[in-house]
Amino acid sequence: MADRSKHPIVHFVGSIPLPDSETVFRTLSKATGRHLIRLPDGETGIRKSWIKFIQDVLAGNSAIELAKDVPPFKFTQWDGKVVREIPRLRVKPGAAIDPSTFDTGYAAMAIESWATFERLQKAGDIPAGVKFQISIPTPIAPTYNNMLPADRPKLLPPLTQHFIDEVGKIAKALPNDRIAIQWDVCQEVLAWENYYEKGPVDFRTETLDVLAQIGDGVPAPIELGYHLCYGSPADEHMVLPKDSGIMVEIVNAVASRVKRPIQFFHLPVIKARTDDAYYAPLKNLKLGQDTKQDTELYLGLIHHNDPDGDKTRFAAARRHARVDGISTECGMARGDPARLPALLASHARLVESVG
Repeated sequence: MADRSKHPIVHFVGSIPLPDSETVFRTLSKATGRHLIRLPDGETGIRKSWIKFIQDVLAGNSAIELAKDVPPFKFTQWDGKVVREIPRLRVKPGAAIDPSTFDTGYAAMAIESWATFERLQKAGDIPAGVKFQISIPTPIAPTYNNMLPADRPKLLPPLTQHFIDEVGKIAKALPNDRIAIQWDVCQEVLAWENYYEKGPVDFRTETLDVLAQIGDGVPAPIELGYHLCYGSPADEHMVLPKDSGIMVEIVNAVASRVKRPIQFFHLPVIKARTDDAYYAPLKNLKLGQDTKQDTELYLGLIHHNDPDGDKTRFAAARRHARVDGISTECGMARGDPARLPALLASHARLVESVG
């Protein structure tokens, strides 16, 4: 494996504020191509708002109904702003959910984007050797946001199976050695920050069980990564963590449970946190970085129009862990599209200054 501590890569979490996958592939490759090892399709179309469209998928299922007698869930960010009011759903009395009745479309969208990716890579517009990264939310995400807490155990098993089945369709249709699956882990992190109401199952047990299942649900020839997140529906965190400690706990727990190799974890970094206290827990990561079968660490420390801050955050992080890649905190599609060129330039500037 290349020494990323000297030559970190550029990692893109997923969503990009551009109109279609071809524009995304061309734009990111032109700006950062020689620093890439994976490339997402930008999560354009219905995925721009990440999992918002899945609420309609769930509500349209014959075994699920709107909980009209329950107030909507107020999705509130760190500063008290209510970003969205989400109607709560429940499983109909006596109903059982069949995983085959869900249609989130993740496999179909990935297969469609792959055709564009392969065409552009053959033409030389995407660098040779770069893999197609497919970013998918975990089943925890829509379950915790949309379902009444009491009904989480009724939805999670079939929805988990659905997402594993989507990965199976992708694995069957695409060359496994040329793609990567990234699971987007947001609601799990918020739950560990006590953001959600308690359900029948302890949230630590529940979330880790699912994260292990979906990790092992990715066939070994396909690269596997996890992106941890504090949410960004309005381009702001839902919770401001005191440090990276909770994320380190989750990473270590997932890494110890998943049986197959994990290629990377991505963790966000708050713009204001240039102090060592934020990064100190990173020294407790157990990623096997001293072995040949190590897992890489990518940090979302790139922020708009802050090149000095980018360097300071990177330097602070490296005092506590090996940093193999850099990125933004989350996907960029919910931010101001006018910022994209400068953000891409910031990625290239930082890795080139290190290399």
